[in-house]
Amino acid sequence: MRNKPKLSLGMHLGGLVLALALAGPACAQQPAPERVQPEIVRLPLVVDGKTTEVVAHIYKPPGDGPFPLVIYSHGRAGARIDRMKMDYPVPVGHGNYWLRKGVALVAPVRPGYGETGGRDVEDSGVKWQGSQCYTEPDFNRVAVNARRTVVATYEWALKQPWVRKDRLLLEGQSVGGMTTVATAALNLPGVIGTVNFAGGSGGYPEASPGKSCRPTNLAQVYGDFGRQARGPSLWLYAENDLYWGPEMPKAWHASYRAGGTDTELVFTGPVPGHDGHQLLMHGGRMWSVPLDAFVRKVGLTAP
Repeated sequence: MRNKPKLSLGMHLGGLVLALALAGPACAQQPAPERVQPEIVRLPLVVDGKTTEVVAHIYKPPGDGPFPLVIYSHGRAGARIDRMKMDYPVPVGHGNYWLRKGVALVAPVRPGYGETGGRDVEDSGVKWQGSQCYTEPDFNRVAVNARRTVVATYEWALKQPWVRKDRLLLEGQSVGGMTTVATAALNLPGVIGTVNFAGGSGGYPEASPGKSCRPTNLAQVYGDFGRQARGPSLWLYAENDLYWGPEMPKAWHASYRAGGTDTELVFTGPVPGHDGHQLLMHGGRMWSVPLDAFVRKVGLTAP
């Protein structure tokens, strides 16, 4: 191999200056667009027959609409103190992802969390002793109780003049992902698709990484929802999810799909430098392509 001639530092700098001069302003670094922050409101929602003041984060494109709408369901922290500290039910970056598509988003903070507060009705009964789970959790209870807030938000949304009543999409992460799957089983009019990010319940990555509590129980719950749901869904998981591992989400999805519903499971590669359970927040380059395709498939932004 012939050696390349060495360039002096002066030659390097001179060439760089010349290149910048020829390129002009187009070569200047463009500042990143500023993220739109959510509007934080308190919604009087009728949850399980009772009017409850629910804090919600809303992202709405400029103008009067009507806009397609995403109803987003947040996850669940294990410790009560962490649940009560919830400030952002949906990452700001993800809210802006939808805004760039001309889609509005509402993310309610369910009862038992954050500023909404109130009684926790989403305790599955999971108990761990070291790395061993020794209880029989009720995942159906969690999903059904959580989806009551989603349904109440949906009913509120239908009354808003800026919402398209025929273009609603359900989306959620972790327990919120499971919640969206549960809500999909209701086949609410106007809901055209469901997106499940890392959905599940019963994980304990600190002591049992990659193995959740009684995952076969959850497979049965997903199977029940799959027999009822009729709309399309997209399930997104990362290979290095420390809450469930890579195998059980496949079994959960297979159980759901057995009901005959239109659904797709996408496993991304591992999320670099993070627990794959945080795919939504840290894996945008991996999930945006399949999610963009799903948006086109269901016609969320169609005229």
